Amino acid sequence: MIDFKFMEALVAVITEGGFEKASKVLHITQSAISQRIKQLEEMTGQILIVRSAPPVPTEAGKRIVKYFMQVRQLEHELFDNLSQSSDRQFLNFPIGINADTLATWFLDVVIPFLENERVTIDIRVDDQEQTHRMLKDGEVFGCISSKKVTVQGCRSQLIGYMNYRMVAAPGFKKRWFDKEISLESVKRAPLLVFNRKDELQSTLLQKVFNAPLPDDTPIHYLPSSEKFMEFIAAGMAYGMVPDIQSKKLLEKGVLIDILPLANVKVPLYWHCWNIKSSLMETFSKALVSGASKVLEP
Repeated sequence: MIDFKFMEALVAVITEGGFEKASKVLHITQSAISQRIKQLEEMTGQILIVRSAPPVPTEAGKRIVKYFMQVRQLEHELFDNLSQSSDRQFLNFPIGINADTLATWFLDVVIPFLENERVTIDIRVDDQEQTHRMLKDGEVFGCISSKKVTVQGCRSQLIGYMNYRMVAAPGFKKRWFDKEISLESVKRAPLLVFNRKDELQSTLLQKVFNAPLPDDTPIHYLPSSEKFMEFIAAGMAYGMVPDIQSKKLLEKGVLIDILPLANVKVPLYWHCWNIKSSLMETFSKALVSGASKVLEP
């Protein structure tokens, strides 16, 4: 039988991104961390971690991480049910989400859950490909993604849609799109994009002009949902912003929808482990219920 302390050391190194940080979290020396992982590798007969910076789990290591995380969640629920004491331990609850979800509605929805459960939330922000990988590798209990495809051993549920529009400040529109928006004017005006994985603007232009974003379009990159809209409102660029974030500024005239007849609706799915867990069920119900009040059906 594998000693949980060995698996705990492996998970800590991967989660914290290094042996030094893992040793501080577990309150043991780096040497002890290394020894426990070495013993775990000897017991399993496989290399479990690539000693790089940061350390990366091998395929075998990923399976152990996932197993440990699932067992720890079930163990927490067992002791939580057995104990009536106020000294019950908190469970770390890692969730993978994208930046727009975090910036607009996620915290308001999960705060009531956190007020009633002894968990600490661990939010991992990344694009949908990476949050899916985190779920598959067992690094998170669940993730919110626009991908419908369900990870093996997990379940998914549509929780709503986020609607995105192409917006700009009035002064910016007058300067760059005074007459009409065309592919030629798009090539001249500076566009704001979240990061190089962001395809929303290309999706909208393909929908309107049946053509992709021109290669020579001047582009600003700003990977912050909050500052993203501020940058556009300051008249520095135009870009794609969700309705839930831009609604008030559109109503006040601070922003203008520069392609009012076109938008991009992005479906959001909640993916989580398919295990019998009352905590997971409670969180999932709270998330789905809360999302239905803020997202489009």
